Amino acid sequence: MRKIRVVVIDDSAYNRRTITKMLESVERVQVVGYAADGEEGIRKIIDLKPDLVTLDLEMPRMDGFTLLRIIMNSSPLPVIVISSKSEDDRVFKALELGAVDFIAKPTGRISDELLIIAGDLQEKVRSVFNLNMDRIIKREPLLTPEPFPRKKKKPVDGIPMARGTSPVQIVAIGASTGGPPALQSILSSFTEKLPFSVLISQHMPAGFTRAFAERLNRSSLFEVKEAKDGDLVAPGRVLIAPGGRNMIFQELNGEVAAKVVAPSPQDRYIPSVDVMLTSLAGIYGPRILAVVLTGMGNDGSKGVRAVKKAGGEVLAEAEESAIVFGMPREAIATGLVDKVVPLSRMAREITLRCGIVPEPA
Repeated sequence: MRKIRVVVIDDSAYNRRTITKMLESVERVQVVGYAADGEEGIRKIIDLKPDLVTLDLEMPRMDGFTLLRIIMNSSPLPVIVISSKSEDDRVFKALELGAVDFIAKPTGRISDELLIIAGDLQEKVRSVFNLNMDRIIKREPLLTPEPFPRKKKKPVDGIPMARGTSPVQIVAIGASTGGPPALQSILSSFTEKLPFSVLISQHMPAGFTRAFAERLNRSSLFEVKEAKDGDLVAPGRVLIAPGGRNMIFQELNGEVAAKVVAPSPQDRYIPSVDVMLTSLAGIYGPRILAVVLTGMGNDGSKGVRAVKKAGGEVLAEAEESAIVFGMPREAIATGLVDKVVPLSRMAREITLRCGIVPEPA
């Protein structure tokens, strides 16, 4: 049986040894080489032709960003960034350059605490078996952020939009591996302020979602923020579940507010898409549109059932565009998804479902 061949790139000898031990404890994974900086990493990648690279961002001689640009332009392959939390915004730059996922080091110091990431690292390496590398290679560049506010322009696909009468008030999106660039692509595609709220659960560790929200806020017309207790659901606002926590919702004095809660032992993926969707379904019923994007695992499938039982609608990302088709596949397997849509058409489909339709020619 073929193994996943990995090159580990990190300027710390301790980190290289520790990451190697974690990886080689996974069946069908073999570390075939390691490097202490980007220049040595490039040589190892060329010589060894690995299936996967784990990459530190801060290194001497050539940093991780330069290495990413080179390999994604010459011989693309899956890259998992292993970064300290102090580099949160830099991680999203790496994802935009083509890294498929990232793992947060518990500390920037050389420490046995690094062993904490073992389970997360091993699971994400296993996902490489199901990775859509063609999609990474062909990933369209993200839309260039423009100053806020923007004047109304030609919306998605250049077709003018007109308001309809759809009762949809909430677009709830769940994503995991490949989600950050997919979410940025969707939110950046809306070219006018829209009369619905977007609520997002993106699998992400604590300490990164605030920077992610700020990044999305700069590139979209929505007000995007990391959710905190008491944040109200409002048209034109995006709330992102904080990393490592779950986001649920409560009705309060005629309004709906977010509540951030600790995950339960049963929540394998955090922030939980299932928990968010189930909470919203009980409040909004047929006024909710659920969207399941790229990601490994089955998070979202239970939430899809709750949304449909309450009368809402569900979209799932098509296999052709998903970096990892696990979450959309499991949602589709419920038999309850209303439409399967490639990422390039997702923003348009959302507007149509929310009653924002093409104006007559």
